[in-house]
Amino acid sequence: MGTMITDNFKSEELVVITPLKGAFIFCSDLIRCIDLPMRIDFIEVSSYGDRTESSGEIKLIKDLTHDITGKHVLLVEDILDSGLTISYAGDLLSKKKPASISVASLLNKNKTDIKLDYCGFDIEDLFVVGYGMDYRGYFRNLDHIAVLDEMSKRELDRNIEENKS
Repeated sequence: MGTMITDNFKSEELVVITPLKGAFIFCSDLIRCIDLPMRIDFIEVSSYGDRTESSGEIKLIKDLTHDITGKHVLLVEDILDSGLTISYAGDLLSKKKPASISVASLLNKNKTDIKLDYCGFDIEDLFVVGYGMDYRGYFRNLDHIAVLDEMSKRELDRNIEENKS
């Protein structure tokens, strides 16, 4: 994917933007494979909270720190699921008048007609964790991607509630 991005932007400066927190590990691996001058910035948006399905409501927690006017932007996501987060981020970034916005995602669940410019893998509609992706803040540190089944979610939920006491 990094080679394709390098070839497509042909020595143009790139601003790589990734939503925190899920995509930070993928983004760090990806940018090391892109041979272009670049700046990195982060936004933080949320539509999941502690749930496994999007709430449908997007909340901006952290905005960009750098001006992207006239810049080529690569929005790097961990997973395209409902499309709400990418749509929200794309709209937010478009208002800042970049020269272009491209979207790269490690995983795609195909629940939307949003076009990805770069996609790592298409996956089934399963809840995945690891490699930066989480459930209630846990599992980001896994060095692989795993499916979190319902029994494991219930057990983790029970342990979290017990430890609050």
